Amino acid sequence: MKWKKFTLTTTTEAVDLVSSMFDEIGIEGIEIEDNVPLTEAETKGMFIDILPELPPDNGVAKVSFYLDDDVNTEEILKKVEEGLDELAQFADLGERTIVCGETEDKDWINNWKEYFKPFTVDDILIKPTWEDIPQEHKDKLLIQIDPGTAFGTGQHETTQLCIRQLKKYVTDQTVLLDVGTGSGILGITALKLGAEQVLGTDLDENAITAVGENMEANDISSESFTVIQGNIIDDKQVQDQVGYESYDLAVANILADVIIPLQREIAVHLKTGGIFITSGIINTKEQAVLDAFKENPAFELVEVTRQNDWVSITVRKR
Repeated sequence: MKWKKFTLTTTTEAVDLVSSMFDEIGIEGIEIEDNVPLTEAETKGMFIDILPELPPDNGVAKVSFYLDDDVNTEEILKKVEEGLDELAQFADLGERTIVCGETEDKDWINNWKEYFKPFTVDDILIKPTWEDIPQEHKDKLLIQIDPGTAFGTGQHETTQLCIRQLKKYVTDQTVLLDVGTGSGILGITALKLGAEQVLGTDLDENAITAVGENMEANDISSESFTVIQGNIIDDKQVQDQVGYESYDLAVANILADVIIPLQREIAVHLKTGGIFITSGIINTKEQAVLDAFKENPAFELVEVTRQNDWVSITVRKR
């Protein structure tokens, strides 16, 4: 099916009014394009380490909406124009032009799968659940992953850095805390390497589903891997559920700006001598994370590893 895409050029100050008007006449799922920088509150919790550099905000915004073949386009556009006429009485709508185009009805949720192919991290084979095991890798430790809508196929350098660190420190007695577990790939890797128990936390409810499905794909029992939804940094209930001085190993493949406040909290959950593996750190923020660990008397630096532009920092609790 082809969808008709309609793009209104207006002003940034009118976007909220236009969006509300679209909603009132039954238009859903709009797309907004502008050069307004995101606020700190808007970026909190986003899985982005480096925001794109935008050109200066010129006050222009584009608001797009989509209509399928079953909708009376002429009637909807008439309602849009009437709504714009009303808004124009008390708001600057700018150019106020509407351009029509077409877009394919693609399966956006699943089309990315064609790019996720089996790959190796040293002697570990990571493959999507829908792919066969390549003949040349049948002797490798197998981890099967379907990330669903949660972050974490394992292909990113930061995940691979964490996996290599897990290989160094996981034993058959390891109890692991996996912060920002996503698809569960790091927790599952730890269990495949022989860890005894994993507890994961994540802000996204989709991670709970993704971890459950990936545990099943890897024949891991629910008793071995527990997931809690919430923010361990500032949610006392989550902190209490996680438990204190309970973990031999913690891993967080998140963002430098999250790791910096997180490291103060992780210390109370690790046993003395426990290892904390971090990544998701772009090289331009390496020193900021190192400085944070240096200022925390609970930790001593063990190792810094790198892959391309990404960094993993491993510390030990004193």
